Amino acid sequence: MSRIVAIAVALLLLPKIAHAQDISQIAKSDPLIITGAVGTQNTYYRSSYGDGYASPLSNSVFASLNISAYGFSIPLSFYYSNSNLDFNYPYFSFNASPTYKRWTLHLGQRTMPFSNYIYNIPFNGVGMEYNGDKLRVGLFYGKLRKAINDDPLDPLARTPQYSRFGWGFKVGYGSTRNFIDIFVFRAKDHVSSIDELWRNDVFAQENIVIGARGRVTVTRWLSLTGNIATSALSTDITAKEIEKEAIRDFGDIFNPRYSSLMRFAGDVSANMHIDDLSASISYRMIEPDYYTLGTSYMTNNIHSLGISASTQLFKTLNLTANFSGQEDNLTNQQLYTTRGFVYSLNASSLVNNKLSLAFDYNGYTQNQSDGTEHVNDTTRISRVMHSFTFTPSYSVYNDEYSHTVSLASNYTMNINRNELQKKLEEDTDINTLALGAGYTLGLIEQDMDLSANYSYQQTKGMDRKYSTHVFSVGAARSFLEEKNLQLSGNISLSRNNIQGMSKNISLGGDVSAAMNIKDKHAISFSASYSRFNDTNLYDEEVADGYNGYDLMLSLNYTYTFSLLEIKKKGSKENKEM
Repeated sequence: MSRIVAIAVALLLLPKIAHAQDISQIAKSDPLIITGAVGTQNTYYRSSYGDGYASPLSNSVFASLNISAYGFSIPLSFYYSNSNLDFNYPYFSFNASPTYKRWTLHLGQRTMPFSNYIYNIPFNGVGMEYNGDKLRVGLFYGKLRKAINDDPLDPLARTPQYSRFGWGFKVGYGSTRNFIDIFVFRAKDHVSSIDELWRNDVFAQENIVIGARGRVTVTRWLSLTGNIATSALSTDITAKEIEKEAIRDFGDIFNPRYSSLMRFAGDVSANMHIDDLSASISYRMIEPDYYTLGTSYMTNNIHSLGISASTQLFKTLNLTANFSGQEDNLTNQQLYTTRGFVYSLNASSLVNNKLSLAFDYNGYTQNQSDGTEHVNDTTRISRVMHSFTFTPSYSVYNDEYSHTVSLASNYTMNINRNELQKKLEEDTDINTLALGAGYTLGLIEQDMDLSANYSYQQTKGMDRKYSTHVFSVGAARSFLEEKNLQLSGNISLSRNNIQGMSKNISLGGDVSAAMNIKDKHAISFSASYSRFNDTNLYDEEVADGYNGYDLMLSLNYTYTFSLLEIKKKGSKENKEM
Protein backbone atom coordinates (compact mmCIF):
# COMPACT_ATOMS: atom_id res chain seq x y z
CA MET A 1 0.00 0.00 0.00
CA SER A 2 2.81 2.40 0.84
CA ARG A 3 4.28 1.83 -2.61
CA ILE A 4 1.06 2.84 -4.32
CA VAL A 5 0.82 5.96 -2.15
CA ALA A 6 4.40 6.86 -3.09
CA ILE A 7 3.58 6.45 -6.77
CA ALA A 8 0.53 8.67 -6.42
CA VAL A 9 2.45 11.38 -4.58
CA ALA A 10 5.27 11.31 -7.14
CA LEU A 11 2.85 11.57 -10.04
CA LEU A 12 1.00 14.44 -8.43
CA LEU A 13 4.28 16.34 -8.33
CA LEU A 14 4.21 16.85 -12.08
CA PRO A 15 3.35 20.52 -12.53
CA LYS A 16 3.81 21.73 -16.03
CA ILE A 17 3.07 25.26 -17.19
CA ALA A 18 2.06 24.63 -20.79
CA HIS A 19 2.20 26.99 -23.74
CA ALA A 20 3.35 30.58 -23.71
CA GLN A 21 1.69 33.12 -21.42
CA ASP A 22 1.51 36.76 -22.55
CA ILE A 23 2.46 38.91 -19.55
CA SER A 24 0.82 41.97 -21.13
CA GLN A 25 -2.52 40.13 -20.84
CA ILE A 26 -2.25 39.45 -17.08
CA ALA A 27 -4.51 42.37 -16.12
CA LYS A 28 -7.15 41.09 -18.54
CA SER A 29 -7.03 37.48 -17.29
CA ASP A 30 -9.17 35.84 -14.62
CA PRO A 31 -7.55 35.72 -11.13
CA LEU A 32 -8.16 32.00 -10.46
CA ILE A 33 -9.88 29.12 -12.23
CA ILE A 34 -9.48 25.50 -11.10
CA THR A 35 -10.80 22.76 -13.35
CA GLY A 36 -10.10 19.06 -13.64
CA ALA A 37 -11.18 15.59 -14.63
CA VAL A 38 -11.26 12.10 -13.15
CA GLY A 39 -11.88 8.87 -14.93
CA THR A 40 -11.29 5.18 -15.30
CA GLN A 41 -10.48 2.81 -18.16
CA ASN A 42 -11.23 -0.92 -17.82
CA THR A 43 -10.54 -3.69 -20.32
CA TYR A 44 -11.30 -7.41 -20.25
CA TYR A 45 -9.48 -9.68 -22.70
CA ARG A 46 -9.83 -13.39 -23.29
CA SER A 47 -8.25 -15.53 -26.01
CA SER A 48 -8.00 -19.18 -26.88
CA TYR A 49 -4.24 -18.58 -27.09
CA GLY A 50 -4.13 -17.72 -23.38
CA ASP A 51 -2.79 -14.60 -21.71
CA GLY A 52 0.40 -14.27 -23.73
CA TYR A 53 -0.84 -11.36 -25.83
CA ALA A 54 -2.51 -9.15 -23.22
CA SER A 55 -3.50 -9.05 -19.55
CA PRO A 56 -6.93 -10.65 -18.94
CA LEU A 57 -8.11 -7.66 -16.90
CA SER A 58 -6.55 -4.22 -16.92
CA ASN A 59 -7.81 -1.22 -14.98
CA SER A 60 -6.57 2.31 -14.73
CA VAL A 61 -7.60 5.41 -12.82
CA PHE A 62 -6.54 8.91 -13.75
CA ALA A 63 -7.09 12.40 -12.41
CA SER A 64 -6.02 15.82 -13.60
CA LEU A 65 -6.27 19.28 -12.09
CA ASN A 66 -5.56 22.52 -13.91
CA ILE A 67 -4.91 25.69 -11.90
CA SER A 68 -5.08 28.86 -13.97
CA ALA A 69 -4.07 32.14 -12.29
CA TYR A 70 -3.89 35.39 -14.27
CA GLY A 71 -3.26 33.56 -17.52
CA PHE A 72 -0.68 31.11 -16.15
CA SER A 73 -1.65 27.44 -16.26
CA ILE A 74 -0.35 24.70 -13.93
CA PRO A 75 -1.67 21.20 -14.78
CA LEU A 76 -1.34 18.43 -12.18
CA SER A 77 -1.90 14.80 -13.11
CA PHE A 78 -2.16 11.35 -11.53
CA TYR A 79 -2.29 7.95 -13.24
CA TYR A 80 -2.49 4.45 -11.79
CA SER A 81 -2.64 1.16 -13.67
CA ASN A 82 -2.66 -2.36 -12.31
CA SER A 83 -0.49 -3.47 -15.23
CA ASN A 84 2.33 -1.11 -14.29
CA LEU A 85 3.09 -0.74 -10.59
CA ASP A 86 6.70 0.30 -11.04
CA PHE A 87 7.72 3.93 -10.76
CA ASN A 88 11.42 3.66 -10.15
CA TYR A 89 12.49 6.93 -11.77
CA PRO A 90 10.10 9.72 -10.75
CA TYR A 91 10.17 12.80 -12.95
CA PHE A 92 9.58 16.41 -11.95
CA SER A 93 9.18 19.19 -14.47
CA PHE A 94 8.35 22.89 -14.19
CA ASN A 95 7.91 24.48 -17.59
CA ALA A 96 6.90 28.01 -18.56
CA SER A 97 7.18 30.30 -21.57
CA PRO A 98 5.77 33.70 -20.55
CA THR A 99 5.75 36.37 -23.25
CA TYR A 100 5.68 40.15 -23.15
CA LYS A 101 5.08 41.88 -26.45
CA ARG A 102 7.90 40.52 -28.66
CA TRP A 103 9.88 38.83 -25.86
CA THR A 104 9.53 35.21 -24.71
CA LEU A 105 11.18 33.68 -21.64
CA HIS A 106 11.64 29.90 -21.52
CA LEU A 107 11.93 28.14 -18.15
CA GLY A 108 12.19 24.40 -17.52
CA GLN A 109 11.76 21.70 -20.16
CA ARG A 110 11.47 23.75 -23.36
CA THR A 111 12.44 23.66 -27.02
CA MET A 112 13.70 26.41 -29.29
CA PRO A 113 13.71 26.15 -33.11
CA PHE A 114 17.18 25.96 -34.70
CA SER A 115 18.49 24.58 -37.98
CA ASN A 116 17.71 20.86 -38.45
CA TYR A 117 21.46 20.24 -38.95
CA ILE A 118 22.31 21.75 -35.55
CA TYR A 119 19.77 21.36 -32.77
CA ASN A 120 16.19 20.08 -32.36
CA ILE A 121 15.90 18.41 -28.91
CA PRO A 122 14.48 19.84 -25.64
CA PHE A 123 16.64 21.54 -23.02
CA ASN A 124 15.90 21.80 -19.30
CA GLY A 125 17.03 25.25 -18.27
CA VAL A 126 16.45 28.85 -19.27
CA GLY A 127 16.10 30.61 -22.62
CA MET A 128 15.10 33.93 -24.12
CA GLU A 129 13.76 34.92 -27.54
CA TYR A 130 13.00 38.22 -29.25
CA ASN A 131 10.97 38.20 -32.47
CA GLY A 132 10.62 41.59 -34.13
CA ASP A 133 9.31 42.52 -37.53
CA LYS A 134 12.70 41.72 -39.08
CA LEU A 135 15.20 41.20 -36.24
CA ARG A 136 15.08 37.99 -34.18
CA VAL A 137 17.43 36.82 -31.43
CA GLY A 138 17.43 33.76 -29.17
CA LEU A 139 19.66 32.02 -26.66
CA PHE A 140 19.37 29.21 -24.12
CA TYR A 141 21.35 27.21 -21.57
CA GLY A 142 20.34 23.96 -19.90
CA LYS A 143 20.66 20.23 -19.42
CA LEU A 144 20.20 18.21 -22.61
CA ARG A 145 20.04 14.80 -20.96
CA LYS A 146 20.31 13.17 -17.55
CA ALA A 147 23.00 10.74 -16.47
CA ILE A 148 22.31 7.00 -16.33
CA ASN A 149 24.70 5.62 -13.75
CA ASP A 150 23.61 2.18 -12.58
CA ASP A 151 25.95 -0.06 -10.63
CA PRO A 152 28.57 -1.39 -13.10
CA LEU A 153 28.57 -4.74 -11.24
CA ASP A 154 24.81 -5.19 -11.68
CA PRO A 155 24.18 -7.68 -14.55
CA LEU A 156 20.88 -5.88 -15.27
CA ALA A 157 22.39 -2.40 -15.32
CA ARG A 158 21.15 -0.03 -18.00
CA THR A 159 23.51 1.30 -20.67
CA PRO A 160 25.29 4.25 -19.01
CA GLN A 161 25.20 7.79 -20.36
CA TYR A 162 26.81 11.03 -19.21
CA SER A 163 24.79 14.05 -18.16
CA ARG A 164 25.03 16.63 -20.92
CA PHE A 165 24.72 20.40 -20.78
CA GLY A 166 24.57 22.81 -23.69
CA TRP A 167 23.86 26.32 -24.84
CA GLY A 168 22.75 27.85 -28.10
CA PHE A 169 22.57 31.26 -29.71
CA LYS A 170 20.83 32.43 -32.85
CA VAL A 171 20.35 35.76 -34.57
CA GLY A 172 18.44 36.52 -37.75
CA TYR A 173 17.26 39.39 -39.86
CA GLY A 174 14.78 39.71 -42.69
CA SER A 175 11.30 38.72 -43.86
CA THR A 176 10.00 35.46 -45.28
CA ARG A 177 11.11 36.54 -48.78
CA ASN A 178 14.66 37.57 -47.85
CA PHE A 179 16.37 36.59 -44.61
CA ILE A 180 19.55 35.29 -42.99
CA ASP A 181 19.82 33.31 -39.72
CA ILE A 182 23.06 32.40 -37.92
CA PHE A 183 23.25 29.63 -35.29
CA VAL A 184 25.83 28.55 -32.71
CA PHE A 185 25.39 25.46 -30.54
CA ARG A 186 27.72 24.06 -27.87
CA ALA A 187 27.36 20.88 -25.78
CA LYS A 188 29.59 18.95 -23.40
CA ASP A 189 29.29 15.80 -21.28
CA HIS A 190 30.19 15.82 -17.58
CA VAL A 191 32.84 13.15 -17.08
CA SER A 192 32.18 12.73 -13.35
CA SER A 193 28.47 12.03 -13.87
CA ILE A 194 28.98 8.26 -14.29
CA ASP A 195 31.02 5.70 -12.37
CA GLU A 196 34.71 5.50 -13.23
CA LEU A 197 34.37 1.84 -14.17
CA TRP A 198 32.02 2.80 -17.01
CA ARG A 199 34.42 5.35 -18.53
CA ASN A 200 36.66 2.73 -20.16
CA ASP A 201 33.80 1.67 -22.43
CA VAL A 202 31.72 4.85 -22.77
CA PHE A 203 33.48 8.11 -23.66
CA ALA A 204 32.36 11.62 -22.84
CA GLN A 205 31.97 13.97 -25.81
CA GLU A 206 31.90 17.67 -26.59
CA ASN A 207 30.66 19.50 -29.65
CA ILE A 208 30.35 22.93 -31.23
CA VAL A 209 28.25 23.57 -34.34
CA ILE A 210 28.06 26.77 -36.37
CA GLY A 211 25.55 27.22 -39.17
CA ALA A 212 23.55 29.61 -41.29
CA ARG A 213 20.24 29.52 -43.12
CA GLY A 214 18.86 32.04 -45.59
CA ARG A 215 16.63 32.88 -48.49
CA VAL A 216 16.99 35.35 -51.37
CA THR A 217 14.11 36.28 -53.68
CA VAL A 218 15.80 37.03 -56.98
CA THR A 219 12.67 37.94 -58.92
CA ARG A 220 8.96 37.70 -58.36
CA TRP A 221 9.02 34.10 -59.58
CA LEU A 222 12.47 32.83 -58.47
CA SER A 223 13.96 32.37 -55.00
CA LEU A 224 17.11 30.67 -53.67
CA THR A 225 17.47 29.04 -50.24
CA GLY A 226 20.41 27.57 -48.37
CA ASN A 227 21.02 25.81 -45.06
CA ILE A 228 24.60 24.91 -44.03
CA ALA A 229 26.39 23.83 -40.86
CA THR A 230 29.86 22.82 -39.68
CA SER A 231 30.24 20.54 -36.65
CA ALA A 232 33.39 20.01 -34.60
CA LEU A 233 32.99 16.95 -32.38
CA SER A 234 35.37 15.33 -29.90
CA THR A 235 34.33 11.72 -29.44
CA ASP A 236 36.52 11.42 -26.30
CA ILE A 237 37.22 14.54 -24.23
CA THR A 238 39.87 12.71 -22.22
CA ALA A 239 42.03 12.37 -25.35
CA LYS A 240 45.14 14.54 -25.62
CA GLU A 241 44.62 18.10 -26.83
CA ILE A 242 46.18 19.26 -30.11
CA GLU A 243 48.93 21.73 -29.28
CA LYS A 244 49.24 23.58 -32.59
CA GLU A 245 48.29 27.22 -32.08
CA ALA A 246 46.69 27.48 -35.52
CA ILE A 247 44.15 24.84 -34.52
CA ARG A 248 43.47 26.23 -31.04
CA ASP A 249 41.62 29.35 -32.14
CA PHE A 250 38.41 28.23 -30.42
CA GLY A 251 39.80 29.31 -27.03
CA ASP A 252 37.75 28.12 -24.08
CA ILE A 253 34.68 27.30 -26.23
CA PHE A 254 36.09 24.12 -27.74
CA ASN A 255 39.39 22.28 -27.24
CA PRO A 256 40.52 20.37 -30.36
CA ARG A 257 41.81 16.91 -29.47
CA TYR A 258 43.17 13.91 -31.28
CA SER A 259 39.64 12.48 -31.06
CA SER A 260 38.11 15.54 -32.76
CA LEU A 261 36.39 15.58 -36.14
CA MET A 262 35.18 18.52 -38.20
CA ARG A 263 32.44 17.79 -40.75
CA PHE A 264 30.02 19.69 -43.00
CA ALA A 265 26.32 19.36 -43.88
CA GLY A 266 24.04 21.52 -45.96
CA ASP A 267 21.51 21.92 -48.71
CA VAL A 268 20.63 24.49 -51.37
CA SER A 269 17.55 24.85 -53.52
CA ALA A 270 16.09 27.00 -56.28
CA ASN A 271 12.33 27.54 -56.27
CA MET A 272 10.23 28.83 -59.16
CA HIS A 273 6.57 29.87 -59.24
CA ILE A 274 4.93 31.16 -62.42
CA ASP A 275 1.12 31.34 -62.46
CA ASP A 276 -0.09 27.74 -61.97
CA LEU A 277 3.38 26.20 -62.35
CA SER A 278 5.64 25.55 -59.36
CA ALA A 279 9.02 23.83 -59.58
CA SER A 280 12.12 23.36 -57.44
CA ILE A 281 15.53 21.75 -57.61
CA SER A 282 17.58 20.97 -54.51
CA TYR A 283 20.90 19.44 -53.56
CA ARG A 284 21.91 18.10 -50.13
CA MET A 285 25.17 16.72 -48.78
CA ILE A 286 26.01 15.37 -45.32
CA GLU A 287 29.64 14.35 -44.92
CA PRO A 288 30.67 11.02 -43.35
CA ASP A 289 30.73 11.11 -39.54
CA TYR A 290 28.81 14.38 -39.43
CA TYR A 291 27.18 14.42 -36.02
CA THR A 292 25.81 16.95 -33.58
CA LEU A 293 24.92 16.46 -29.92
CA GLY A 294 21.87 18.65 -30.53
CA THR A 295 19.94 15.99 -32.45
CA SER A 296 18.89 12.47 -31.50
CA TYR A 297 19.79 10.93 -34.88
CA MET A 298 21.00 12.03 -38.28
CA THR A 299 21.89 10.06 -41.39
CA ASN A 300 25.30 10.98 -42.80
CA ASN A 301 27.68 10.02 -45.60
CA ILE A 302 25.11 10.82 -48.30
CA HIS A 303 24.34 13.34 -50.99
CA SER A 304 21.14 13.71 -52.95
CA LEU A 305 19.54 15.66 -55.78
CA GLY A 306 15.82 16.35 -55.95
CA ILE A 307 13.49 17.86 -58.56
CA SER A 308 9.78 18.53 -58.16
CA ALA A 309 7.07 20.26 -60.20
CA SER A 310 3.34 20.82 -59.93
CA THR A 311 0.72 22.53 -62.08
CA GLN A 312 -2.99 22.75 -62.75
CA LEU A 313 -4.58 22.17 -66.16
CA PHE A 314 -8.09 23.04 -67.30
CA LYS A 315 -8.81 24.28 -63.73
CA THR A 316 -9.73 20.74 -62.67
CA LEU A 317 -6.64 18.59 -63.25
CA ASN A 318 -3.78 18.79 -60.71
CA LEU A 319 -0.43 17.26 -61.67
CA THR A 320 2.58 16.70 -59.40
CA ALA A 321 5.88 15.03 -60.27
CA ASN A 322 8.92 14.32 -58.07
CA PHE A 323 12.35 12.80 -58.63
CA SER A 324 15.24 12.34 -56.23
CA GLY A 325 18.48 10.42 -56.32
CA GLN A 326 20.69 9.55 -53.36
CA GLU A 327 24.13 7.99 -53.03
CA ASP A 328 26.26 7.11 -50.02
CA ASN A 329 29.98 6.29 -49.58
CA LEU A 330 31.16 9.83 -50.40
CA THR A 331 34.80 9.10 -49.53
CA ASN A 332 34.87 5.57 -51.03
CA GLN A 333 35.81 4.06 -47.68
CA GLN A 334 32.72 1.87 -47.24
CA LEU A 335 32.73 -1.74 -48.37
CA TYR A 336 29.97 -1.03 -50.89
CA THR A 337 28.20 1.94 -52.49
CA THR A 338 24.42 2.15 -52.63
CA ARG A 339 22.46 4.35 -55.02
CA GLY A 340 18.73 4.90 -54.84
CA PHE A 341 16.27 6.77 -57.04
CA VAL A 342 12.72 7.69 -56.04
CA TYR A 343 10.22 9.06 -58.55
CA SER A 344 6.50 9.70 -58.47
CA LEU A 345 3.62 11.14 -60.49
CA ASN A 346 0.25 12.16 -59.13
CA ALA A 347 -2.81 13.24 -61.10
CA SER A 348 -6.09 14.16 -59.45
CA SER A 349 -9.23 15.73 -60.80
CA LEU A 350 -12.55 16.86 -59.38
CA VAL A 351 -14.53 16.23 -62.55
CA ASN A 352 -17.67 17.74 -61.02
CA ASN A 353 -19.23 18.03 -57.58
CA LYS A 354 -20.00 14.29 -57.68
CA LEU A 355 -17.06 12.51 -59.33
CA SER A 356 -13.40 12.66 -58.32
CA LEU A 357 -10.50 10.70 -59.80
CA ALA A 358 -6.95 10.17 -58.56
CA PHE A 359 -4.00 8.31 -60.07
CA ASP A 360 -0.64 7.76 -58.41
CA TYR A 361 2.56 6.22 -59.66
CA ASN A 362 5.54 5.62 -57.36
CA GLY A 363 8.83 4.07 -58.36
CA TYR A 364 12.03 3.17 -56.58
CA THR A 365 15.33 1.83 -57.86
CA GLN A 366 18.20 0.57 -55.70
CA ASN A 367 21.61 -0.54 -56.93
CA GLN A 368 24.72 -1.69 -55.11
CA SER A 369 28.23 -1.28 -56.54
CA ASP A 370 31.84 -1.68 -55.49
CA GLY A 371 33.41 0.28 -52.66
CA THR A 372 36.61 -0.82 -50.97
CA GLU A 373 35.49 -4.39 -51.74
CA HIS A 374 34.13 -6.00 -54.88
CA VAL A 375 30.43 -6.86 -54.67
CA ASN A 376 29.71 -10.54 -55.02
CA ASP A 377 27.20 -11.04 -57.84
CA THR A 378 25.28 -13.59 -55.78
CA THR A 379 24.57 -11.00 -53.05
CA ARG A 380 24.48 -7.78 -55.09
CA ILE A 381 21.34 -5.69 -54.49
CA SER A 382 19.68 -4.53 -57.69
CA ARG A 383 15.92 -4.05 -57.48
CA VAL A 384 13.25 -1.81 -58.95
CA MET A 385 9.74 -1.19 -57.66
CA HIS A 386 6.71 0.14 -59.55
CA SER A 387 3.42 0.95 -57.84
CA PHE A 388 0.22 2.08 -59.62
CA THR A 389 -2.86 3.29 -57.73
CA PHE A 390 -6.24 4.41 -59.08
CA THR A 391 -9.00 5.64 -56.75
CA PRO A 392 -12.27 6.97 -58.21
CA SER A 393 -15.07 8.21 -55.94
CA TYR A 394 -18.68 9.19 -56.67
CA SER A 395 -21.00 10.97 -54.23
CA VAL A 396 -24.59 12.21 -54.36
CA TYR A 397 -26.18 14.39 -51.69
CA ASN A 398 -29.63 15.84 -51.01
CA ASP A 399 -31.68 16.80 -47.96
CA GLU A 400 -32.79 13.22 -47.27
CA TYR A 401 -29.83 10.99 -48.00
CA SER A 402 -26.30 10.70 -49.35
CA HIS A 403 -24.70 8.00 -51.48
CA THR A 404 -20.95 7.49 -51.72
CA VAL A 405 -19.32 4.84 -53.86
CA SER A 406 -15.54 4.50 -53.73
CA LEU A 407 -13.21 2.14 -55.57
CA ALA A 408 -9.52 1.52 -55.07
CA SER A 409 -6.96 -0.48 -57.02
CA ASN A 410 -3.23 -0.90 -56.62
CA TYR A 411 -0.68 -3.01 -58.43
CA THR A 412 2.90 -3.21 -57.15
CA MET A 413 5.86 -4.91 -58.82
CA ASN A 414 9.08 -5.50 -56.88
CA ILE A 415 11.53 -6.78 -59.47
CA ASN A 416 14.94 -8.32 -58.86
CA ARG A 417 17.33 -7.24 -61.63
CA ASN A 418 20.21 -9.45 -60.51
CA GLU A 419 20.20 -12.08 -63.24
CA LEU A 420 22.49 -14.46 -61.35
CA GLN A 421 20.18 -14.49 -58.32
CA LYS A 422 17.22 -15.15 -60.59
CA LYS A 423 18.99 -18.18 -62.04
CA LEU A 424 19.90 -19.57 -58.61
CA GLU A 425 16.54 -18.81 -57.00
CA GLU A 426 13.36 -18.88 -58.99
CA ASP A 427 10.51 -16.45 -58.37
CA THR A 428 12.56 -13.67 -56.75
CA ASP A 429 10.09 -11.04 -58.00
CA ILE A 430 7.18 -10.02 -55.76
CA ASN A 431 3.90 -8.80 -57.26
CA THR A 432 0.91 -7.57 -55.28
CA LEU A 433 -2.61 -6.76 -56.49
CA ALA A 434 -5.06 -5.01 -54.16
CA LEU A 435 -8.69 -4.14 -54.98
CA GLY A 436 -11.33 -2.49 -52.86
CA ALA A 437 -14.91 -1.27 -53.12
CA GLY A 438 -17.05 0.56 -50.62
CA TYR A 439 -20.56 1.97 -50.41
CA THR A 440 -21.99 4.29 -47.75
CA LEU A 441 -25.62 5.34 -47.41
CA GLY A 442 -26.33 8.31 -45.18
CA LEU A 443 -29.88 8.88 -43.91
CA ILE A 444 -29.96 12.56 -42.98
CA GLU A 445 -33.21 12.71 -40.99
CA GLN A 446 -32.38 9.58 -39.01
CA ASP A 447 -28.76 10.71 -38.50
CA MET A 448 -27.66 7.22 -39.56
CA ASP A 449 -24.93 5.79 -41.78
CA LEU A 450 -24.92 2.31 -43.37
CA SER A 451 -21.81 0.93 -45.07
CA ALA A 452 -20.61 -2.13 -46.95
CA ASN A 453 -17.00 -2.82 -47.98
CA TYR A 454 -15.03 -5.49 -49.81
CA SER A 455 -11.27 -5.82 -50.27
CA TYR A 456 -9.06 -8.34 -52.01
CA GLN A 457 -5.31 -8.73 -52.01
CA GLN A 458 -3.05 -11.23 -53.75
CA THR A 459 0.71 -11.46 -53.42
CA LYS A 460 2.98 -13.72 -55.47
CA GLY A 461 6.70 -14.25 -54.95
CA MET A 462 9.38 -16.28 -53.22
CA ASP A 463 7.56 -19.49 -54.25
CA ARG A 464 4.49 -18.40 -52.31
CA LYS A 465 1.04 -17.16 -53.25
CA TYR A 466 -0.98 -15.38 -50.60
CA SER A 467 -4.53 -14.12 -51.02
CA THR A 468 -7.13 -12.62 -48.72
CA HIS A 469 -10.78 -11.58 -49.06
CA VAL A 470 -12.50 -9.32 -46.51
CA PHE A 471 -16.24 -8.49 -46.45
CA SER A 472 -17.74 -6.12 -43.91
CA VAL A 473 -21.00 -4.30 -43.18
CA GLY A 474 -21.56 -1.64 -40.57
CA ALA A 475 -24.04 0.86 -39.18
CA ALA A 476 -23.81 3.95 -36.97
CA ARG A 477 -26.53 6.19 -35.57
CA SER A 478 -26.98 9.06 -33.12
CA PHE A 479 -29.91 9.13 -30.68
CA LEU A 480 -31.71 11.45 -28.26
CA GLU A 481 -32.68 15.04 -28.85
CA GLU A 482 -29.16 16.40 -28.45
CA LYS A 483 -27.68 13.54 -30.50
CA ASN A 484 -25.33 12.82 -27.59
CA LEU A 485 -25.74 9.03 -27.74
CA GLN A 486 -23.87 7.26 -30.54
CA LEU A 487 -24.20 3.57 -31.33
CA SER A 488 -22.27 1.67 -33.98
CA GLY A 489 -21.68 -1.90 -35.05
CA ASN A 490 -19.69 -3.82 -37.63
CA ILE A 491 -19.50 -7.43 -38.87
CA SER A 492 -16.67 -8.77 -41.01
CA LEU A 493 -15.70 -12.03 -42.69
CA SER A 494 -12.13 -12.72 -43.74
CA ARG A 495 -10.66 -15.57 -45.74
CA ASN A 496 -6.87 -15.97 -45.99
CA ASN A 497 -5.00 -18.55 -48.01
CA ILE A 498 -1.29 -19.31 -48.33
CA GLN A 499 -1.14 -21.71 -51.24
CA GLY A 500 0.18 -25.11 -50.22
CA MET A 501 0.50 -24.18 -46.55
CA SER A 502 -2.62 -23.02 -44.70
CA LYS A 503 -6.12 -21.62 -44.95
CA ASN A 504 -7.78 -19.36 -42.45
CA ILE A 505 -11.36 -18.15 -42.14
CA SER A 506 -12.35 -15.68 -39.45
CA LEU A 507 -15.64 -14.05 -38.51
CA GLY A 508 -15.73 -11.04 -36.27
CA GLY A 509 -17.90 -8.27 -35.02
CA ASP A 510 -17.76 -5.24 -32.80
CA VAL A 511 -20.23 -2.87 -31.19
CA SER A 512 -19.69 0.41 -29.40
CA ALA A 513 -21.74 2.97 -27.50
CA ALA A 514 -20.72 6.43 -26.36
CA MET A 515 -22.72 9.01 -24.43
CA ASN A 516 -21.99 12.54 -23.28
CA ILE A 517 -24.13 14.00 -20.46
CA LYS A 518 -24.18 17.78 -20.01
CA ASP A 519 -20.57 18.02 -21.26
CA LYS A 520 -19.39 16.64 -17.89
CA HIS A 521 -19.93 12.89 -18.01
CA ALA A 522 -18.49 10.83 -20.87
CA ILE A 523 -19.27 7.11 -20.91
CA SER A 524 -18.19 4.64 -23.56
CA PHE A 525 -18.46 0.88 -24.00
CA SER A 526 -17.08 -1.35 -26.73
CA ALA A 527 -17.01 -5.07 -27.37
CA SER A 528 -15.31 -7.08 -30.09
CA TYR A 529 -15.32 -10.80 -30.81
CA SER A 530 -13.62 -12.80 -33.55
CA ARG A 531 -13.56 -16.48 -34.25
CA PHE A 532 -11.27 -18.21 -36.70
CA ASN A 533 -10.22 -21.63 -37.85
CA ASP A 534 -6.85 -22.53 -39.27
CA THR A 535 -6.01 -25.50 -41.49
CA ASN A 536 -2.34 -26.42 -41.92
CA LEU A 537 -1.85 -28.52 -45.04
CA TYR A 538 1.63 -29.67 -43.95
CA ASP A 539 0.86 -30.75 -40.37
CA GLU A 540 -1.47 -33.76 -40.18
CA GLU A 541 -2.08 -33.26 -36.46
CA VAL A 542 -3.95 -30.03 -37.14
CA ALA A 543 -5.23 -30.93 -40.58
CA ASP A 544 -8.83 -30.86 -39.35
CA GLY A 545 -8.48 -27.24 -38.34
CA TYR A 546 -7.96 -25.31 -35.14
CA ASN A 547 -10.75 -23.16 -33.76
CA GLY A 548 -9.68 -20.05 -31.89
CA TYR A 549 -11.26 -16.87 -30.64
CA ASP A 550 -10.51 -13.42 -29.22
CA LEU A 551 -12.85 -11.43 -26.97
CA MET A 552 -12.33 -7.90 -25.71
CA LEU A 553 -14.62 -5.70 -23.62
CA SER A 554 -13.91 -2.11 -22.64
CA LEU A 555 -15.72 0.33 -20.32
CA ASN A 556 -14.51 3.91 -19.86
CA TYR A 557 -15.80 6.86 -17.85
CA THR A 558 -14.62 10.48 -17.49
CA TYR A 559 -16.04 13.24 -15.29
CA THR A 560 -15.01 16.82 -16.03
CA PHE A 561 -15.55 19.41 -13.32
CA SER A 562 -14.98 23.04 -12.36
CA LEU A 563 -13.80 23.27 -8.76
CA LEU A 564 -13.35 27.02 -8.33
CA GLU A 565 -13.85 30.09 -10.52
CA ILE A 566 -12.85 33.60 -9.50
CA LYS A 567 -13.33 35.64 -12.61
CA LYS A 568 -12.46 39.20 -13.52
CA LYS A 569 -15.12 41.68 -12.47
CA GLY A 570 -17.63 42.44 -15.18
CA SER A 571 -17.02 39.18 -17.08
CA LYS A 572 -19.13 36.86 -14.96
CA GLU A 573 -20.27 36.46 -11.38
CA ASN A 574 -17.77 34.65 -9.16
CA LYS A 575 -18.62 31.01 -8.82
CA GLU A 576 -17.47 28.43 -6.32
CA MET A 577 -18.42 24.80 -6.08
